[in-house]
Amino acid sequence: MSTSCPCESGKTYQDCCEPYHQGAPTANAETLMRSRYSAYVLGLEPYLLATWHPDTRPAALKLNEDDATKWLGLSIKRFEKTSQTKAIVEFVACYKAGGHKAERLHEVSQFVLTDRWYYISGEIE
Repeated sequence: MSTSCPCESGKTYQDCCEPYHQGAPTANAETLMRSRYSAYVLGLEPYLLATWHPDTRPAALKLNEDDATKWLGLSIKRFEKTSQTKAIVEFVACYKAGGHKAERLHEVSQFVLTDRWYYISGEIE
């Protein structure tokens, strides 16, 4: 049975983010952002760390210690390639933490293309 992709692309997970989670390179920063959101939903910490640029990557995310966070949805507000090797993605992700009311994470994320696209950092709006 096919399931909808957590990134809300309208595709199945198998036809959307799963190939990236299995090692395929993403085509652009928006696709990477969507695959990273899906990785948070699915608890794929190794993928999140592998797609985080080494200059800004934390040592660990400890997602397995954060089982109280439930991701509820993703909305891409803006995707802009600012140069041949840089892009930004503005998004809103909704989640519930610890059974509390739903929260919104509104971020403008920076991405860089080297051998593949990497997440650099994000500024909370």
